[in-house]
Amino acid sequence: MVQLVTKSYSFEDYLNYNDGTDNKYELVNGELKFMPIPSGFHALILHFILQILEQEIDKLKQHWKVMPGTVGIRTAKNKSRIPDLVILSENQCQELREMSSAVLESPPLLAVEIVSLGNADDDYRYKRSEYAVREIPEYWIIDPETKKVSVLLLVSGFYEVTEFRDEQEIKSLLLPELKLIVNQVFEV
Repeated sequence: MVQLVTKSYSFEDYLNYNDGTDNKYELVNGELKFMPIPSGFHALILHFILQILEQEIDKLKQHWKVMPGTVGIRTAKNKSRIPDLVILSENQCQELREMSSAVLESPPLLAVEIVSLGNADDDYRYKRSEYAVREIPEYWIIDPETKKVSVLLLVSGFYEVTEFRDEQEIKSLLLPELKLIVNQVFEV
């Protein structure tokens, strides 16, 4: 019987990892987890939400930045996730300027995950618990399959979830002036 040996990566190994490709990886319990290229629908939703978030930040006259799948978040000793979108504070943007690898130790203001087909557990279970531990104050799960948007707000270390569907307007604590109907997200 042949037994495959999986290399265990430390967080520092992960920060310095380069396989010579443009592939992206998350670090999950010391193992590199390949992030496949998203579907076209996923990419269209991401682009739409990025534009909406940028408009809302402008309305609030904040110096925050929306980052699309380019900034990681350290969620535990040997874990790092790369959300589809994050909103970073002005201070975090300054920190990024000095970093050799774009992986934050501090929680972003908002993390957004768009559920990939057949991979819902990652966003609904695993990332939810990791993001709560990391104390990300607001986390959105956009689910193209069920056509719902879940907004999770951190309360006393746990997320309280509100699900929005169809013609409902998405409510955000971070973006109080947001006027976005769920159906708009899925009609891109």
